[in-house]
Amino acid sequence: MSAYTDRIAEAADALRARGVDGADVAIVLGSGLGAFAETLPGGVRVPYGEIPHWPAAKVIGHAGVLASGLVGGRRVIALSGRAHFYEGHPLTDVTFAMRVLGALGVPRVILTNAAGGINTRFATGALMLIDDHLNFLGSNPLIGPSDPALGARFPDMTEIYSRRLRALATEVAAVQGIPIEHGIYVAVHGPSYETPAEIRAFRVLGADAVGMSTAPEAIVARQMGLEVLGISCISNPAAGVVDAPLNHEDVMAVTTRVRGQFIQLLEGIVGRL
Repeated sequence: MSAYTDRIAEAADALRARGVDGADVAIVLGSGLGAFAETLPGGVRVPYGEIPHWPAAKVIGHAGVLASGLVGGRRVIALSGRAHFYEGHPLTDVTFAMRVLGALGVPRVILTNAAGGINTRFATGALMLIDDHLNFLGSNPLIGPSDPALGARFPDMTEIYSRRLRALATEVAAVQGIPIEHGIYVAVHGPSYETPAEIRAFRVLGADAVGMSTAPEAIVARQMGLEVLGISCISNPAAGVVDAPLNHEDVMAVTTRVRGQFIQLLEGIVGRL
């Protein structure tokens, strides 16, 4: 075992000792979307600081707590907050949670985020299922020595976001009467917001939403064979879409406004797994 896989095993063992031992699904909750973790009944809550080697989540809107509980008879692990590349974490730390979830035997993950809307058809507060992504972080979480214990050296990414889970989520949204969009997510390094010229370029490339997370986690999850669903909350128009500056406070306000609908959708999806 490498030092990295040793750290993964230590974190997984520590969570098992706290009563977190596998789940039907894990959910990573993005900026302002952590309220779902507070709704899990009869579960365990573990601050990230109490999990060995787990990177801190210090961005506003990221509580930094792992919660475990039941939703619709399914065992769920919810991560309220994530580490970001722009905070200076190496991508091995950004994706450490995915590695630990894989070590715990979790078969699928739902990755959520707050994103800027590039597609001018998307309303602020809309929920978008991620059909695919563009990785503009300038790096890849699989760079480095190959460790067969972590997965294939050259994993296939043809269907990085599960077609089955996207269809299921679309059906759930229709039953619940929740409008849902589909689109391509582009991941950028940040932490500065994008320029209008960059947004125009991303639109030409086919992107519908832009954010600073999710893609590395999805890549690592697929390398380990986990099924992945991605959901973006369109928290603001991207730069240049409207003639107004961007700020994180507006992102938080929008995600707070839609959290009831967001929680309803997540509960419906989990109940259908």
